[in-house]
Amino acid sequence: MKTKKPVTLILNDGHVFHGFSFGFEKPVSGEVVFNTAMMGYPESLTDPSYSGQILTMTYPLVGNYGVPDASVDADGISRFYESDKIHVRALIVSDYSEEYSHWNASRSLSDWLKEEQVVGVEGIDTRELTKVLREHGVLLGKILFDDDSSLQDEIRNATDVSRYDDPNKVNQVAIVSTREKKVFGNGKKKVCLVDCGVKLNIIRCLLKYDVTVTLVPWDYDFNADGPDAYDGLFISNGPGDPNFCGTTVEHIREFMKTGKPIYGICMGNQLLSLAAGAKVSKLKYGHRGHNQPVRRVGTNQCFITSQNHGFAVENDTIPAGWEPLFVNMNDGTNEGIRNLEHPWFSAQFHPEASSGPTDTEFIFGEFFNLL
Repeated sequence: MKTKKPVTLILNDGHVFHGFSFGFEKPVSGEVVFNTAMMGYPESLTDPSYSGQILTMTYPLVGNYGVPDASVDADGISRFYESDKIHVRALIVSDYSEEYSHWNASRSLSDWLKEEQVVGVEGIDTRELTKVLREHGVLLGKILFDDDSSLQDEIRNATDVSRYDDPNKVNQVAIVSTREKKVFGNGKKKVCLVDCGVKLNIIRCLLKYDVTVTLVPWDYDFNADGPDAYDGLFISNGPGDPNFCGTTVEHIREFMKTGKPIYGICMGNQLLSLAAGAKVSKLKYGHRGHNQPVRRVGTNQCFITSQNHGFAVENDTIPAGWEPLFVNMNDGTNEGIRNLEHPWFSAQFHPEASSGPTDTEFIFGEFFNLL
């Protein structure tokens, strides 16, 4: 068996972790976050919302069911991935499984990471790393190979944040968004889907209904397509700080003048809230996993949801005429808003929830019924 190269993870609070490489071999820097899901690494790695981040999986065993093939469906959409590439800068796991077995596995996770030139690190105490991130909040980090001549200097200067690449200082949405309009389906109702880093399962879920989906870039002026171009507006998930997307916010405000339905997911919730006049701020360590409980405000309805975000809407800044639609049962943070007069609403969590759970997929039907 080939000897794996030792690597070191350095955090900007001074913590240092040691492990071994099982992916592409290159130094990398980014924001270190953790995901508590027990499965779904192919979907997470291809989720554009992880752009610029180093992802830590808290579940200890990763890689045991390999990676699915890259086949597409009749609409040209990947059957198993959430985009056409891996978006994380690196993947950190406790125990990487060299052997894999699954009915649709086409290759190992290690081979996939190497093909996509993404760093993979195993052998790190991810339990301890997660405790550090929960205590201090998400941190900037860098991964260096132990034969790098600069390693000791980087360790000595670990708390110098200028030595790290901070993805929150860049418009990550502009990086991951499509560059051109794309049309999916041929249904009666016409939906404009603003791509802020869309997960493909959002498109799959929309196409279960009688709709034509027009995917547009994050800064595209969909209002210029004419008053009859779309029956509704759908704003996707996406990575990073929503405050970079002022152009999108202005386009949403202009669309509001039509009174037509608007729905947003994750980043879409934050952009709709900004358009309404609310504020969005960064969470300590975010929500990333398959088990976030939310409650529909004004009811006892609770749902288990999939989430992946580092920013949240400030509930006390939601203006008159709007109200919270869902609330997080763990920390009380906002999980969606709705307008009291118009058919405009949103969810901070992922109703399309690939790779699960599917408890809130019914929300797509609620949106369609408003068109």
